[in-house]
Amino acid sequence: MNTTFPQPRTADDERTLLVKVFGKDRPGITTGLFATLAEFEVDVIDLEQVVTRGRITLCALVTPPTGGAPGAEGALRATVHRWAEGLRLQTEIISGTGDNRPRREGRSHVTVLGHPLTAAAVSALAARITEADGNIDRIFRLAKYPVTAVELAVSGVATERLRAALALEAAVQQVDIAVVAAGLERRAKRLVVMDVDSTLIQDEVIELFAAHAGCEAEVAEVTAAAMRGELDFAESLHARVALLAGLDAGVVEKVRTEVRLTPGARTLIRTLQRLGYQVGIVSGGFTQVTDYLVELLGLDFAAANTLEVEDGRFTGRVVGEIVDRAGKARWLARFAEQARVPLEQTVAIGDGANDLDMLNAAGLGVAFNAKPVVREAADTAVNVPFLDTVLYLLGITRDEVEAADELHGTPPE
Repeated sequence: MNTTFPQPRTADDERTLLVKVFGKDRPGITTGLFATLAEFEVDVIDLEQVVTRGRITLCALVTPPTGGAPGAEGALRATVHRWAEGLRLQTEIISGTGDNRPRREGRSHVTVLGHPLTAAAVSALAARITEADGNIDRIFRLAKYPVTAVELAVSGVATERLRAALALEAAVQQVDIAVVAAGLERRAKRLVVMDVDSTLIQDEVIELFAAHAGCEAEVAEVTAAAMRGELDFAESLHARVALLAGLDAGVVEKVRTEVRLTPGARTLIRTLQRLGYQVGIVSGGFTQVTDYLVELLGLDFAAANTLEVEDGRFTGRVVGEIVDRAGKARWLARFAEQARVPLEQTVAIGDGANDLDMLNAAGLGVAFNAKPVVREAADTAVNVPFLDTVLYLLGITRDEVEAADELHGTPPE
């Protein structure tokens, strides 16, 4: 069976009418406008509506009245103006030809996070896009809290070139920017794996144990050097764990109560899982705490080191495979295999040098409040203390999050 579809009524050189309506928003404006236009049997070519602070801007690109009868277009204009005046709205009808010009090659999504997002920052970023020969085709807001997040659709410049052009300006303007190629791949991400210490939680777990062992200062010094990349992680791990030798293993329950989730952690995880993502953690810390987090948050995957216990006390050693920098990347690959998700469809989040291999292996690597060496190497960086801002990098809006929470009766975090 052959089906023939009608061709569009407009070509690039055929006349079109742009109908713009703006004023105070209220129910029924969209219905009223199109009921009015329907009297003239026009076809809708494009349509966009935005409401900002209770003010509506509604634009409709339509064909001229069917048949082109003398006076038909004038009658349409007069009828639309009368309808608008009756609702105390302003309207403008502009005659022209064709539709929007085709978007140019090289298309990217640019997500901008500001806390706050200043006019100066937007101006500077727009200027860099122009200088790179890019064009901003569309802008819309993803969130207004806990940060202001907006997304720009940009064409005309390769994604890598655009990312490089905006990275330095983002640092100057103190905003976070993620630049990803447009296309289905962005929505194809299906596995998110994150570091634990100073990412999923606000603490360094070994320092919590060290506080109970009376060696907090010594452990913190080694931890800081390791996270800066100045020490081999495995060697630093053994050195720090050795300081815990003899500590009563019953302290695990106390440490679990001391762990503080990063703001936005619960929102990030539940939103991702509602959307069909799988979520895992991989940590240079210890299963004595990550097992608790898996149960608390309903995580799908987890890997961490395990503190050895004999006669109810820590021996100062770890058992099993060490989860170090290379180990984190290996676990990401294992989780992806178990989830049946290609590596290019994974997201990794971390803050320290031992997360770098994992961030580089993932389809999208996010440096979260990270050390400089990590920010420079990752695909994108987030420097605000809210973990759920990662959702905006995936194109998920705050409105979508809140709608899902309302549907499931989930209280705000």
